[in-house]
Amino acid sequence: MALANRYGRKTDILEIVKEILDEQYKITAFTHPDCAIVTTNPNVQPAKWGLIPHWVKTEEEALRIRKMTLNAKAETAFTLPSFRGSILTRRCLVPSTGFFEFHHEGKDAIPYFIFVKDETIFSLGGIYEVWQNPATKETVQTFSVLTVPANALCSTIHNGGKNPFRMPLIIRRENEELWLSGSLKTNDVKELMIPFEDGSMDAYPVGRDFLKKGSRDSTVVEREG
Repeated sequence: MALANRYGRKTDILEIVKEILDEQYKITAFTHPDCAIVTTNPNVQPAKWGLIPHWVKTEEEALRIRKMTLNAKAETAFTLPSFRGSILTRRCLVPSTGFFEFHHEGKDAIPYFIFVKDETIFSLGGIYEVWQNPATKETVQTFSVLTVPANALCSTIHNGGKNPFRMPLIIRRENEELWLSGSLKTNDVKELMIPFEDGSMDAYPVGRDFLKKGSRDSTVVEREG
């Protein structure tokens, strides 16, 4: 399929991935959806948005933590308990066609669709974790999207909310396999966690109904953070 070919991967879960990608066109981070991620595994992998650290003991705690781990700030990923176990050894790519952010003008919040020019699919930098439910023994793979300080374009748009002037980490195409490499040290990873150049991006306002089922503007919607 096109996604697997884009990343030089294959998949033995074609139907699952197809369903995931179909759903990604109409979901947001608030629904904790299943998404497709790319790891060092030769197959494209399904994962749930909202990282559950491996040390979580109960399903109730897992559900609570997932609400707080949709995004991971690059500046604190190496120190926070939820993320420091993944940032060095379990990095992933989250395929995306674009993301939404809100621009605040007074009391109005205007949604914008932001994308990378000349890239049908680009990669958000993420981290992932595998968690086993102690009660059911079910194993689930989850992930967070890393965020960095916003570039000029995203800073102009994402100017409000709890964490303004942020943007998702975008990994340049030539650095994708490097990002996944297990040989990187702390400073090597930090060098890749920088704002994407705004001249290579563009954006346009969209209607407030973009969250409705059937919207096909984006495969990933960035929650404010």
